[in-house]
Amino acid sequence: MKTIDLIYLFVLAALWGASYLFMRIAGPVLGSIVTMALRVSIAAATLWLYVYLARKQPDWRRHWKQFLILGALNNAIPFVLITNAVIDLNASMAAILNATTPLFTAVVAALWVKEAFGMRKGVGVLLGITGVTILMGWSPLPLNQRVILATLQAIIAAVSYGFAAVYARTRFQGIAPLHTAVGQLSGSSLLLVPLGVASAPAQWPGAHVVIAILGLALLSTALAYLIYFRLIASAGATQAATVTFLIPFFSVLWGRVFLNEPLNIGMFAGLGVILVSVWLVLGVQTPNIKKTRAEVLEQVERGS
Repeated sequence: MKTIDLIYLFVLAALWGASYLFMRIAGPVLGSIVTMALRVSIAAATLWLYVYLARKQPDWRRHWKQFLILGALNNAIPFVLITNAVIDLNASMAAILNATTPLFTAVVAALWVKEAFGMRKGVGVLLGITGVTILMGWSPLPLNQRVILATLQAIIAAVSYGFAAVYARTRFQGIAPLHTAVGQLSGSSLLLVPLGVASAPAQWPGAHVVIAILGLALLSTALAYLIYFRLIASAGATQAATVTFLIPFFSVLWGRVFLNEPLNIGMFAGLGVILVSVWLVLGVQTPNIKKTRAEVLEQVERGS
């Protein structure tokens, strides 16, 4: 990987890692639905402006149903669930739990499109479950009902991302990744904005919340997408996928620096086991499977 691509990779991980920080700031004030409605609508408008100026507009009329479904699976559902999760967990723990997404993608792909699921993937999934158990068992947070519910929401969000990845493979062959991003954000905006308007707070939020929303929409979504596609074009989808391993570290860093979130050995032990499990799952690639995974990663966002 070239030096410039390595820089892009770390910037991308920092941006996607910061999304958990922004959600942790805005979510408790605005609620998960309003926060995510603002995120996807502002990001969608920004990317629509970009594709309009670049004269690369997607064929919305032809693919609007697929964009709505992908917008639900890859944006609306997981974004709302993760925002709910970070309210009762913290940014660091939510990001670590979301790192299990490739494990669920492998399971969904095996069940849905019959992708090979060998011993190494099986061990990886079991190891990932072990990592989550370690993370929660040694969590710096009290293991009460709210924390357990938040953990389940973060895991369900990862499952939704898994379905989104496989759905994109089966329905978005030949569609440019940038068009997929614009389309899914537009689809999720159509789903979330009406709900957001209905549940909007009566008072205008403080400046710190506004900054968090703008950071979430413009930096961690719109700009992150553009960097991701630039990285895919330059270094390839397989190299771009390594951002998965960096996002949790940045989330932990931002949570500690800006929110003074507690850290303990259990968090890092759980993170380490989960990342090893993800490496095992992503490492099972025959030439044909490798090509397929590259196509999947070109189609869908990975991070938050």
